[in-house]
Amino acid sequence: MNSLAIKISAAIKRANPEETSSLEVMQYALNIILNTLITFFAAMAIGLFFNNLLATFIFYLSFSVLRICSGGFHLPTAWACNIVTALLCSLTPLLNPVGQALWIINAVSLVIMLVFSPNPDKHAQIPPSWFPALKLISIVMVSLNFLIGSSVIGLAFIVQSLTVIPWKRRL
Repeated sequence: MNSLAIKISAAIKRANPEETSSLEVMQYALNIILNTLITFFAAMAIGLFFNNLLATFIFYLSFSVLRICSGGFHLPTAWACNIVTALLCSLTPLLNPVGQALWIINAVSLVIMLVFSPNPDKHAQIPPSWFPALKLISIVMVSLNFLIGSSVIGLAFIVQSLTVIPWKRRL
């Protein structure tokens, strides 16, 4: 993916050298975009295969939006992230917790968000002054599923919530 991002950013720079960002900045942004697209389309393809396309899309969207607000740990490589995310987003919605199980999932997600969010990546340049707002948004999002009652959204939120817990002690 990185080599494709390099080629695309070089082509953009050649087309308009004065009005474009540096090659490094464009390459970084293109890597994020390309990895997101790969993950999204892989998840949708698996969801389509399992005749679960809408649930996969809802899971992907719910998981991603909560992740933007709450942060969470990252896997060691982009490919590992792509594979794990695509599989989680397409296969987890096949589960269908209802009733009390869904309430427990929502409650556990809420408690995790109350205690641990946000937990941004160490490279994220989010000012600490934004943390209370990000925590509040995360809490409101998870709380809304008590009203919505969606098993797919509940599963997306519990999976994302688990990534926010700092499993390793930070030094």
